[in-house]
Parts: sequence; C-alpha cells; structure tokens
Amino acid sequence: MRTPAVRLRGARLSFGERVLWDGLNLDIAAGEFVAVLGPNGSGKTSLLRMLLGQIAPDAGSVEVAGAAARVGNPDIGYVPQQKTIDAGVQLRGVDLVGLGVDGHRWGLGLRGRKERRRKVADAVAQVGAERFARAPLEALSGGEQQRLRVAQALVGDPRVLLCDEPLLSLDLANQRLVAELIDRRRRTHDTAVLFVTHEINPVLPLVDRVLYLVDGEFRIGTPDEVMTSEVLSELYRTRVDVLRVRDRLVVVGTGDAIDALGGEAAS
Repeated sequence: MRTPAVRLRGARLSFGERVLWDGLNLDIAAGEFVAVLGPNGSGKTSLLRMLLGQIAPDAGSVEVAGAAARVGNPDIGYVPQQKTIDAGVQLRGVDLVGLGVDGHRWGLGLRGRKERRRKVADAVAQVGAERFARAPLEALSGGEQQRLRVAQALVGDPRVLLCDEPLLSLDLANQRLVAELIDRRRRTHDTAVLFVTHEINPVLPLVDRVLYLVDGEFRIGTPDEVMTSEVLSELYRTRVDVLRVRDRLVVVGTGDAIDALGGEAAS
C-alpha cells in the first residue's frame, strides 16, 4: 500500500481560544485533487502553512510524503495568489520560475547551471509559457504571471502541490486555464493537489474530494456528498441552498456562505 502524499491524524489548530478545527483526519493520495473551501478565517491558509512546516498543530500529526511536515520540504510546490508586480521590478518570467530551484544548486559550476536551465525550461513548457517567459513580468497579464507561478512551483518536481487561492483576481478564462494546468500536472506526474479556493466552479469538474471548513467544523467527501443544501446548512447553522445550473453550482444563503463561495444573498 502506497504512503499517502499528505496525512493528518487528529490534527487540531487554534488561535487563542478559537478552535479552527479539531480531530481532522485526512489522507490525500498521490494524484488526488482535493479542494479546500470555507469562509475567511476558517483555517484554509493555515492548513497549507501547517503542511509547509511554518506552524505546528496544537495536537495530532501532520506528514507530507511520509515524513513530518517541515520548512523547506523539496517534495512540496507552492502556488500563491496572483499578485500585482511592482512597476520597475527587473524580473523576467524565467527569473521568477528559477526562484523555485533549490538555492544550494545555484552557481555550482557549468553542470549545475545547465541542470538549472533544463529544470526551468521544462517547468515553463509544462504551463505553455514559452512565448512570454523571457518578457518582463510587469509587461505580462495576470493570467500569464500566474501560469509562471505555477511553473515556479513545478520546477522542483514536487510530489505535493499546495495552491492558495491561485484563481483570485483572474477572469473566468484564466481561472479555467490555471485550474486545468494544475489538473494536467497531477494526472501526468501523479502529483497530489490541495487547492484552497473561493471559486469552486472552475475546479468542480476536476476535484476528487472537498474539504469544507466552517467555524470549527468540517466535512470531507466528494463534491456530490459535500456540496449539498443539507450539508452546508448544517455547517453554517442556517439555511443554505445549493442549486446546480448548467453544470455550475449556485449557492444561495447569507453571511459567510456567500463570502466563501461567491453565491447569492437570500432575499
């Protein structure tokens, strides 16, 4: 039996007196795509930080690729939110991707430089960014920049890909493109994906399971099991309706449910 790419057992995390989640048991298999949903402050990004070794659980265990979570784990690739590049920053796309190469490999003779260039070129090709990879970042669109951030996460050939709101601020076409790039990577390289998002519809056809976090509670299951009126109403402790319209989910509710999924306010 293969070791899970990610394993949490009895994981608990709190800030002060507030418990974000407790008793979280989760195995993510190699090649599995898991979406992490929930309102702001529910611990989605904190979960990624825990897997990155930046914070420790209050209780339980957290493993990545069969070992305890730690900072600088080369088995992890990280895709951040799309961010505006400051004007005047002299950085090309290939330079950004190259930042994902292990620092101790830089400058170690001709062989090391050739290997670095090969890794960068391969990652750029995986996201189809050859056409604009040598352009200044400030000249690129948000979607092009985000494709290069995905390449940066892939340059170390990770076993686990952690994505923190990678679709934020992108238009629908680029949301689909970035989501499909990540999905193709997990299918071709058996990379496990943990994907934090407020935009469920671009990844809905792609995800295997959903982890939904709300106010100290959570549910884990397939989208059909979790994304229902009954489950979300129970989690939010108020009426939430989930409608399927042309293969898209429309969430109708109040408060945090709307913030979490960009749904419609109940009248």
